[in-house]
Amino acid sequence: MNVREWIGGILRGGLTSRGIGLQWAILLGLSILFFLILHATHLPAALLLGPMAAAIVVAAAGGSIRLPMRPFIIAQGVIGCLIALSIRPAALAEMLHDWPLFLVIIASVLIASNALGWLLTRWQVLPGTTAIWGSSPGAASAMTLMAEAFGADIRLVAFMQYLRVVFVAIVASAVSGIWVTAPAARVPEIVWFPSVPWLGLAQTLILIVLGSLLAVRLRIPAGPLLVPLVLGVVLQNTGMMEIVLPPWLLAASYAFVGWNIGSRFTRPILVHAARALPRVVASILTLIAICGGIAATLVWLADVDPLTAYLATSPGGADSVAIIAASSDVDVAFVMAMQTSRFIIVLLTGPAIARFIAKRTGHGS
Repeated sequence: MNVREWIGGILRGGLTSRGIGLQWAILLGLSILFFLILHATHLPAALLLGPMAAAIVVAAAGGSIRLPMRPFIIAQGVIGCLIALSIRPAALAEMLHDWPLFLVIIASVLIASNALGWLLTRWQVLPGTTAIWGSSPGAASAMTLMAEAFGADIRLVAFMQYLRVVFVAIVASAVSGIWVTAPAARVPEIVWFPSVPWLGLAQTLILIVLGSLLAVRLRIPAGPLLVPLVLGVVLQNTGMMEIVLPPWLLAASYAFVGWNIGSRFTRPILVHAARALPRVVASILTLIAICGGIAATLVWLADVDPLTAYLATSPGGADSVAIIAASSDVDVAFVMAMQTSRFIIVLLTGPAIARFIAKRTGHGS
């Protein structure tokens, strides 16, 4: 029996009458299987997409697994610290040095992405502000988690965000292949349990747990992600602590986030996503093409090499862009500074833009 037949059997047979233990075993097995398949394709989001896809299959088959909220909250804190790792003094210095250029490029990408989100909202392809959050070109995990805090449908936002991650990774890899003649760097194998500085790990865990739980107690919107992120940036860049996130911790955190999102999918939501798929794909390809045009303008105006310009303006999927940039002959500092600064601006303006567009289109959140 191949993988497709096994999954088809699960969906046809249903899990409604199966025990919770068996459902968990199927969820874990499918999560590992999907991760291995996606990892083999070098997709950076495999650690999250594999468990999410597994949870969708289990939920669609009538599974009744209910995930505890506290691990999900703490997992958001881990992702916040992961994002904080990318906001380094070098990137901040690059932003300040070329701030007019950065501002124009970032504004252009945001106008394009929000215009597409506005069209999808106006045409009622997706409900409420879902299309606006789904079109936001920030870190996919952060945008998905923030969207729920501000009233959007986390399932459909995740559908849009991670579908774009896949397309951006494929297109960015193809564009990289056009300009890079040397063999691509071999993707290193994951060392799940490396030696780590235990003091840094202990400090990171304390920041994650206390920051995320404090945010919940204070009822800060998207706080479990944002509080550890902000504190992590400050503490790390002032030398007060070192953020340490071993692969096993990231894998567990991504799994809990993926399971939490995927387990909320129902058959009607899957049908809705399937119906919206052609127009969502069209909007993603349109955004990628517009960003390619912005990159061409950057090459012409600022004399930036084409691959650096394309990776810097690529709409989202900062982790995939980082991997491609690291194995290519590009200005990595410029690429990551542009991606990081855009994420910060989206983080600060996303809720206000979503509310503004929702009012103009007559849709609630």
